[in-house]
Amino acid sequence: MAVRRIEMMGSRALREEAAPVQEVDEETRRLARDLFDTMYDADGVGLAAPQIGVSKRVLVVDVPAEEAAAARQVHALVNPVVTRISDRTEKESEGCLSIPGIEEAVTRHVRVSVEALSPDGESVRIDADGLLARVLQHEIDHLDGVLFIDRLSPFKRKIVLKKWRKRRE
Repeated sequence: MAVRRIEMMGSRALREEAAPVQEVDEETRRLARDLFDTMYDADGVGLAAPQIGVSKRVLVVDVPAEEAAAARQVHALVNPVVTRISDRTEKESEGCLSIPGIEEAVTRHVRVSVEALSPDGESVRIDADGLLARVLQHEIDHLDGVLFIDRLSPFKRKIVLKKWRKRRE
């Protein structure tokens, strides 16, 4: 369990499709723990393995409850796949630990179903809506080498990239 360095936009690791995990083992469980430690240290709600420079299809999420009676949604997922999406979409603000200080409205499906393995190798299915659905889509995008800014219009992306470069100077 360790806090790892988060890759920043511009890193090749963020633009490559992550490799499927062939065998869920102790290394996979250690990676999931490191992802949680790193995500919590950075005050995030989701983190994918490519964001710490590991090309494996593993992600973690810890989404706060949207309603007082609901529980937090905490998941570590191996080889997650979106199996269903809603027709309805919603445009909401997103940020990313790999692009700190930048937030923009991104259109995502309101509901998704995701199938994956747990770090113990058990099959998992999550039917998500609201913030959890958004975070899962965002993190699965990372596994495919896609950043949230790729989902913006070319004009908006140009503005965001200019702002990012200015922040990095």
